[in-house]
Amino acid sequence: MTSETTKKTRNEWIEREALTEAMIPMVGRLYRENHVVTSVYGRPLINRTVIDIIKSHRFVRQMEGSELEVEDTHAVLEQLLTLNLDNCRVDIGKLAMNFSRQNKMADLGEYLKEELKDVVGGRSAQRGEGQDVVLYGFGRIGRLMARLLIERAGGGEGLNLRAIVVRKGGAANDLQKRASLLRRDSVHGSFKGTLTVDEENNCIIANGVRIQVIYASSPEKVDYTSYGIKNAIVVDNTGMWRDEEGLSQHLKCPGAARVLLTAPGKGDIKNIVYGVNSADVSTDDRILSAASCTTNAITPILKALIDKFGVENGHVETVHAYTNDQNLIDNYHKGNRRGRSAALNMVITETGAAKAVAKALPELKGKLTGNAIRVPTPNVSMAILNLNLKTETDVESLNDYLRWCSLHSDLQKQIDFIKSPEVVSSDYVGSRYTGIVDGEATIVDGKRAVLYVWYDNEFGYSCQVNRILHDMAGVSSRVYPRG
Repeated sequence: MTSETTKKTRNEWIEREALTEAMIPMVGRLYRENHVVTSVYGRPLINRTVIDIIKSHRFVRQMEGSELEVEDTHAVLEQLLTLNLDNCRVDIGKLAMNFSRQNKMADLGEYLKEELKDVVGGRSAQRGEGQDVVLYGFGRIGRLMARLLIERAGGGEGLNLRAIVVRKGGAANDLQKRASLLRRDSVHGSFKGTLTVDEENNCIIANGVRIQVIYASSPEKVDYTSYGIKNAIVVDNTGMWRDEEGLSQHLKCPGAARVLLTAPGKGDIKNIVYGVNSADVSTDDRILSAASCTTNAITPILKALIDKFGVENGHVETVHAYTNDQNLIDNYHKGNRRGRSAALNMVITETGAAKAVAKALPELKGKLTGNAIRVPTPNVSMAILNLNLKTETDVESLNDYLRWCSLHSDLQKQIDFIKSPEVVSSDYVGSRYTGIVDGEATIVDGKRAVLYVWYDNEFGYSCQVNRILHDMAGVSSRVYPRG
């Protein structure tokens, strides 16, 4: 390799870095001034580093067969800043790629005006107050929900995290410990931002968001209005109550209006898998369930398969990361096998996910069986779908369809697609998708298909909960490009 080639490669990288650095304040300005959330092929750009953004461009090559250039998305951002956009979500990567397929003589500005015509010039001078949210419980899902809500607080008019409710711990510095668990996470890394503690007022301040910490042993002991909280959606992360009677306790609290459970609901409670049956949510629903992480992982993909090929029946095997419910070392446990050490064993256990799918997809009622194996990893799980389809297909056709679903369908926020022989579970820590199809592992034999689906059972699920929250609050944004 000549020195000229080496120098050229280095200079190209420096230019790419410089352009990407220039994009960061543009992304921030669109978000804070217009409440426009930008992404590249579903990968969010807000609060991301230069390298994060460059990698998101590189990822496009796997999906489209050609790499997305930073120059193209930079040009899109420059134009977006001139359009005075209203609240929306814009995938600048897809817009740039779609524009590149247009007539070479087309004008980028005119193209964007047409694509975004519903929100061009629509920014309101007034800001709404947003929706108050309370996190009841502050465990694995509760803390990830807090991170998500804080991450999007800067744009206003959305979800306002006002309080968390916990039982008083045994430590003298309980509040400091709560903040520390939010600040540092062994799986998901450090909190992106700053955290301070106001001991006198029992508050955690995270990136300018003031979060009241309320100590209570049961829901009925809380008066949210005394903290200035009103009409709040209470997200119950404890799993202690899963039926209407138990969860209705939250609605007796002054200042609480609705409840969202982060576990499968029992009885007549609607189990919502966002993107599949979220249209079933009405303003009259005061208690909803976000179903389970596994149900959210497989249901969107099953819905996509039903729409294209039909599904006769099948079996779901979940290879699931261990959870708090298991013992670290062998000890007494009321459940079968769960008393054995989670860190040392694969543990066969039951899962209700296969049956729960039917609550979102009634056409699959009685057609799926399921089982689960807990394995010694702390996060990221896999669902193996062994299905009998109604129509024959082949590996290439099935993979191409699911790749298209991940890019252009109504389920693009739920389904992701990867085709690499090198990926392993830890590569999906932090994935915002509910299920990532591993195209390299897909097996098809006529009407029989086997799909391997990765999912971050903590963060991917929390993102689904967050999407339901936006719908319940009526603050969901329009998405561009459409389809």
